Amino acid sequence: MTDVLAADAALLGFARALRAAGVDASAERVHAFLRAVDVLRPGMRADVYWAGRLTLCADRDDLERYERVFAAYFGAGEATGRPVSAAPPPRLRLVVRDAAEPRTSGHGPEAPPVASLASSGEVLRHRDIADLDVAEREQLRRLLAAFALRGETRRSARRRPARRGEVDPRRTVRELLRRGGEPARLRRHARAERPRRVVLLVDVSGSMAPYADALLRFAHAAARHGRTEVFTIGTRLTRVTRELAHRDPDLAMAAVAAAVPDWRGGTRLGELLRAFLNRWGQRGMARGAVVVLLSDGWERGDPELLGAQMRRLRRLAHRVIWANPRKARPGYAPLAAGMAAALPSVDAFVEGHSLAALERLAAVVRGAGRA
Repeated sequence: MTDVLAADAALLGFARALRAAGVDASAERVHAFLRAVDVLRPGMRADVYWAGRLTLCADRDDLERYERVFAAYFGAGEATGRPVSAAPPPRLRLVVRDAAEPRTSGHGPEAPPVASLASSGEVLRHRDIADLDVAEREQLRRLLAAFALRGETRRSARRRPARRGEVDPRRTVRELLRRGGEPARLRRHARAERPRRVVLLVDVSGSMAPYADALLRFAHAAARHGRTEVFTIGTRLTRVTRELAHRDPDLAMAAVAAAVPDWRGGTRLGELLRAFLNRWGQRGMARGAVVVLLSDGWERGDPELLGAQMRRLRRLAHRVIWANPRKARPGYAPLAAGMAAALPSVDAFVEGHSLAALERLAAVVRGAGRA
């Protein structure tokens, strides 16, 4: 029973990683995935691959994301360069049983634990980024490359054709004219929805050094998949949206490293937040946006200034989210002067120390759990 629970937990972690990458892996699809793995050979990598691909992917757009997440989560090694429609090489990551043995349901005493395929990936999701070794950081980078971050949707002023909604008089009249005045089906339209802009402010000061690379790779994935603006904050404010436009994460990180002059320096959150609002936020970048600050809240400047600028930001933005990697530590309390000054203006205060925490952050940005 313990092996079965561990196996299900590992596969559920894979499904959560797919959701973070933008795949619509609903509860029904995840249930079908678990049932499919159960009746196939759970120890065989190819069987797990096809069970997930056939049950968790809703459309063709999901296939590329599925390939990336599967390779990162189950450790596929080097990219094959094949199109997404091709199957992965039928080799095992772990030889958990001989392929000639009879298949079992996965619940008997001789069944191999499914968790053996993904245990390392599932454990990695909950590990503190600061404690990872070189190999684990490389796996983390592959998983972060598959992320997708989109803001909470809003109804725009534009309307689009729809099956239900208000009658569209112009399209209805055009249809009548096209038919020579004969009665025609009423054309309808509805308000279109679009994701809100997301603004990421990433702290690259000395106290955030163990997390800076992972957070910037998280920002890189966000910038590739939505209306996202990214800034680094330390002793200076640097806009790095253009540098993060590179499709390759390593090239993007190299461009950011060349553009940011204040790596591992101090932190002047209040002054830099004021500079952001004066130059970009007040002009429209922060208006109605979801603004995310990724910082531990250590402030070298005046905490009162930070509190005032946070109140100003709160009046402009749709929501303000603060992700603090230190929040997950036992006994943590927001006692730092900067963090304490900022919290009254924060809508959501979340962790940011691990891959699982960043997945939850992505869900909060999308508006999960809000009425």
